[in-house]
Amino acid sequence: MSSKSSSLDKDYLTYPWRRHGYDHDRYDWSMLAQRPPVQWPGGKTLAVWINVSLQFYPLNQRGVPFKVPNGMTMPYPDLRHYSLRDYGNRVGIYRMLAAFEKHGIRPTWAINAQLAEQTPYLVERLKAYGGEFLCHGWNMDHLHYGGQDRDEEAEIVRRSVETLREQIGQPIRGWLSPARSQSWHTPELLAENGIAYCADWVNDDMPYAFATDNGPLAMMPLSTEIEDQFVMCQNLHSEDAWVEQVKDAFDFLLQESREQGGRMLALSLHPWLVGQPHRIACLEEVLAHIAGHDEVWQAPAGEILDAFQGAGQEEAR
Repeated sequence: MSSKSSSLDKDYLTYPWRRHGYDHDRYDWSMLAQRPPVQWPGGKTLAVWINVSLQFYPLNQRGVPFKVPNGMTMPYPDLRHYSLRDYGNRVGIYRMLAAFEKHGIRPTWAINAQLAEQTPYLVERLKAYGGEFLCHGWNMDHLHYGGQDRDEEAEIVRRSVETLREQIGQPIRGWLSPARSQSWHTPELLAENGIAYCADWVNDDMPYAFATDNGPLAMMPLSTEIEDQFVMCQNLHSEDAWVEQVKDAFDFLLQESREQGGRMLALSLHPWLVGQPHRIACLEEVLAHIAGHDEVWQAPAGEILDAFQGAGQEEAR
């Protein structure tokens, strides 16, 4: 074979996105340990976001394009799992509210828009307690995914956000996709509908700026690793093991925040799981551990984002 026939075209190794860091422009390359230190309000070092997912799983779920985790698994009608999920919105959430009140917790309510529409009594109770609402999509069977028709997804996002704003009567700034599943279009659709932050991406311990064709969006990473259903249902660890893991994460981030500047602990909870009689004491133990440290600023997600963005503006000046 001649050298001419075996040589590579001069453009073979040309790659316009080759650069230090990532090969996309969604967000900047940034090492956490090298960022300017952040200080939370009141001189606190660790921000804690308690997220409660209030969900509706349809009994006749379609499972498109996949069966959502914790959904129906048995032949229709799967009343066993349907009623267990419903338990969280009828019983478990009220035990959690009592625990939150006891420990002074200000939660973020991630709620399916269809659930808010169907259960006005639940919405009124959550509003009376206080905290921030974010949109958790339409329900747990309306997923966002690659290959989905853009107009179809756009309608789901629009209907979800508008319905929740109407039902809550408050600004809705945040979004958590059902099963955290997105398409390539999801960030643009969120920005188009006035959403300021999204909790789907889990690649950081702090908020970060995210670019879309429809303007800026912020990512508020909601940790999967210490989420109750991930630890207990997917990893099959015990309730006590979950408590230990959350406390370990809290203690490590608190120490890191003392040494390197502000950090954020994001804890995701599900009422049908930790609102059970045999688990509520585990939640109480976690909340007591969080509330027992003076360096902690516990706040809803939107307030944490506002403080973070404000701190960044101060740093820029």
